[in-house]
Amino acid sequence: MRALLKSRLTLPALLIAVLFLIVACGSAATATPRPQPTQPPPTEAPAASDGEAMESEEGESMEGESMEGEAMDGEAMEDDKMSEDGDAMAMESGSLSLKLTGIQPLANGYHYEGWAIVDGSPVTTGKFNVDANGGLVDLSGAPIADGVFKPTASIEGAAAIVITIEPAGDVDTVPATTKYLGGNLADGSASLSVAHGSSLGDDFSAATGVYILATPTDGPDNNERSGIWFLDLPSGPGPGLELPVLPDGWLYEGWVVIDGTPVSTGRFSAVDAPDLDAPYSGDLGAPPVPGEDFIANAPDGLTFPTDIAGMTAVISVEPAPDDSAAPFTLKPLVGAIPASAADHVNYSLDNNAQGFPAGTATIG
Repeated sequence: MRALLKSRLTLPALLIAVLFLIVACGSAATATPRPQPTQPPPTEAPAASDGEAMESEEGESMEGESMEGEAMDGEAMEDDKMSEDGDAMAMESGSLSLKLTGIQPLANGYHYEGWAIVDGSPVTTGKFNVDANGGLVDLSGAPIADGVFKPTASIEGAAAIVITIEPAGDVDTVPATTKYLGGNLADGSASLSVAHGSSLGDDFSAATGVYILATPTDGPDNNERSGIWFLDLPSGPGPGLELPVLPDGWLYEGWVVIDGTPVSTGRFSAVDAPDLDAPYSGDLGAPPVPGEDFIANAPDGLTFPTDIAGMTAVISVEPAPDDSAAPFTLKPLVGAIPASAADHVNYSLDNNAQGFPAGTATIG
């Protein structure tokens, strides 16, 4: 029994021992590292073909250009907006650009002033004068850049531009009666001239004149070549001048340039009536037309009576009131008195209106 029992006890023990041995062997086998397969060297990616490279570079370039283009478009849009905003601000009050030719400097505080006619009412565009070269200057004498004025009131929708001559000390907002140049606006621009209806109203191209040398205020046959009278002997005698009627603010004036000095023969508005002045004439009566005898009261540097043959006769258009005792720039009739001129003979004046002042005005 004991032997049998012992054998029974031994057999399981052996089996257990065998199992432990198997487990141990399996553990050892598992713990032994397996050889790692040799890794092939990494292979380089196949090189892109030239076409693909170009396409890639072109794509990147195009993408960059697109981004740059978008940026430029953005800047352009911003510039356009700023430009539009600037234009809108400029047009809110408007601006006036003047380019004038043939106008002369005004003296003694007189000055020019521009006016825009808006809804039938004048709106000042600014006061100015001109320098010796004809450049536009402000009343202190400083140049006006590009002839551009910036009115404080809106001139948008103006129908016309008018230039006036204003007296010294002028501070009102009403144009003087001496309207010099004018023009109707079309598409923001106007050609300015003395012929415009709001200024002198005539271009003086039809003006004509004749005169005689005589001294009726000094008696017959005395110093007969020392006086000039604008009459036409064959007509009756009658008026020797054909001139348009002037609007308010203007007068005609006759002149003889004696040895370089302009001497007035008198101011007048009608060609068939005596003029307003007779500072140098004698005591006797004169014909009912403009003219003067240079007999007495000679200006400094001259001696009267004086022979005016060989001198120059002039009819000018003068602002009234006048800024100067010298002839104004508007001289529709001019004529050289022949050196051999005889008294009581008709001589003609030449039309000089082709040289009259003009200009352009542009709004905005």
